[in-house]
This record gives sequence, C-alpha cells and structure tokens, in this order.
Amino acid sequence: MDSILRLLMGPWTTYILWVLSDSGPQRFGALKRAVPGISTRMLSERLRMLQAAEVIWRDQTQTIPPAVTYGLTERGDDLRQVLESLGEIAQRWQAEGAFKASQTAAE
Repeated sequence: MDSILRLLMGPWTTYILWVLSDSGPQRFGALKRAVPGISTRMLSERLRMLQAAEVIWRDQTQTIPPAVTYGLTERGDDLRQVLESLGEIAQRWQAEGAFKASQTAAE
C-alpha cells in the first residue's frame, strides 16, 4: 500500500487523475486548463510519471502541432472509486470547515 500512496502523493497527481477519471481522455491543453495553477513543466512531469507507472496512456497523432491525448488505463481505472470517495470526503469536510485552518495558515 505504501508504494501506491507514494505514487499518488506527488504534487497535483491525484488532481490530474481525478480530472481524467471525471472527464475522460483529455488533450494536454485541456488537461492543463482543468488543473488551474499547474505549470506546463509540472504537468508534463506528472504525466510522464503516471505513464511510466502504467496508470495513464498517452496517444500522439502526427499533426502540426502534434495532438497528444491522455486517459486512464485499466490500472488507472482501478483508482476511480477511491478518487470518487476521496472527493466526497473532501466536499463533506470542506462544508464542515475542516480546511479553514490550513487555508488561513497558507495566507
């Protein structure tokens, strides 16, 4: 279990997976817009890492510019229920004010 948690702990990783899980396959630009605040470099790094772990797939068409699309593999799809559960918990906790202390500390 530690190995999978280490994979998911990277910055933006769960958010990227959640977007792909919720919205289906996405082109790079659409994915970048769906994850506000992430840099192009960080998104590329996270996508390469997830692809290497066989959690996402990458499809590139030879157009100008190249069209690159990412989606969840079967392994990534295994995480769908976990991501949905985490999202539900996060929404409930947010409604309960659980994140106010961490938001205040960050400001």
